[in-house]
Amino acid sequence: MSAIGVVSSCSCLRPGVWLLKPEMQKMSSFGLHTAARCAAKDYYEVLVLGGGAGGIAMSARMKRKVEAGNVAVVEPSETHYYQPLWTLVGGGAKQLATSARPTGSVMPKGVEWIKSQVTALDPDKNCVWLENDIKISYKYLIIALGISLHYEKIKGLPEGFHHPKIGSNYSVHTVEKTWKALQDFKEGNAIFTFPNTPVKCAGAPQKIMYLSEAYWRKTGKRSKANIMFNTSLGVIFGVKKYADALLEIIKERNIAVNYKRNLVEVRADKQEAVFENLDKPGVTEVHQYDMLHVTPPMGPPDVLINSPVSDEIGWVDVDKETLQHKKYPNVFGIGDCTNLPTSKTAAAVAAQSGVLDRTISLVMKNQLPTKKYDGYTSCPLVTGYNKVILAEFDYNAQPLETFPIDQSKERVTMYHMKADMMPFLYWNALLKGYWGGPAPVRKLMHLGLK
Repeated sequence: MSAIGVVSSCSCLRPGVWLLKPEMQKMSSFGLHTAARCAAKDYYEVLVLGGGAGGIAMSARMKRKVEAGNVAVVEPSETHYYQPLWTLVGGGAKQLATSARPTGSVMPKGVEWIKSQVTALDPDKNCVWLENDIKISYKYLIIALGISLHYEKIKGLPEGFHHPKIGSNYSVHTVEKTWKALQDFKEGNAIFTFPNTPVKCAGAPQKIMYLSEAYWRKTGKRSKANIMFNTSLGVIFGVKKYADALLEIIKERNIAVNYKRNLVEVRADKQEAVFENLDKPGVTEVHQYDMLHVTPPMGPPDVLINSPVSDEIGWVDVDKETLQHKKYPNVFGIGDCTNLPTSKTAAAVAAQSGVLDRTISLVMKNQLPTKKYDGYTSCPLVTGYNKVILAEFDYNAQPLETFPIDQSKERVTMYHMKADMMPFLYWNALLKGYWGGPAPVRKLMHLGLK
């Protein structure tokens, strides 16, 4: 896979996190950790695969259960990114550097960082294999390997990114190209895509579209822009309440939506995008573009495909209520790499981390898990430089909202929560294992109305 097709976790963080455990208030911004090494030991009580949001949050929680030196995180990357910010980076509202911190600075104190890549999993023998044939055994395994980007599955990519007028908010290598293409736009078609695969933060492909439309209005170019959202889906959003609100915005801003259109080729030298009509397999249509934002096909990391811990597609096969593996009781999954039937966001990771914490605690005591994950996920749908619709919903695609207001309305307060509050909460609450989802906040908010 190309450098652009990195494995990462991801997307939108949960609001309302000011009600935190008191211990978090005592924590410094960064905790010291055991120095990264290829393999500090050959056995850990808890081994975590992946140093994204889910992996770091769970390693912090597990260290408090089994004490320092007994938890390790396998993660090859030296930089940890808060990827939900990339929507605003691509729209010129934030700097890329503000989304990044050294992996060592977010690794919890007392947790071993094994800077290596997982090459194979052997749950029958309670071990994994790393690069250079290094074997690490475990008592409990948490898989948090995120999701892989596959630009190469679109003909003409990733090499097409060397040309102007094309970008993608999903990769650290291409997100700034989105902002450049947005600024350089003069007139013509501006096309935004959604692939025919699962994606992380399913609202992100259209967030940049709304930001672009707002930017061109501000700079006097809107009348020269034909904005198109070509999506492989048959709906604009999976939850009707928010879909209805988005369709009103789309109508008001004169944006064209073409459903069941999947990007299959980019001819960057000619500024042409080729889409397959999914209602007519094999039938394609070609669009000229003056700006193209690509959301790449995504899938499970290569190491999980045909793995004993995965389903037939390659996602970690876990119980949707407990996050415990369906076959191996000492194996657990969290975040984008799992087959949980909910949107893949950091908000989902936050909620899952609290459930998984309780699940593992009971398993360690030889008890059955009791706390159930309801599929909660959230996506702050950015609709302008100061507007957000806060979508929150469950496994059944039913709204599961925190605040006693109509969250399908565009709100300035929700934008500032997305742009300013959430990054702080991500670094200082979620990654430190002190935020387990929205239920306590929602309960308190609604009790306050009585």
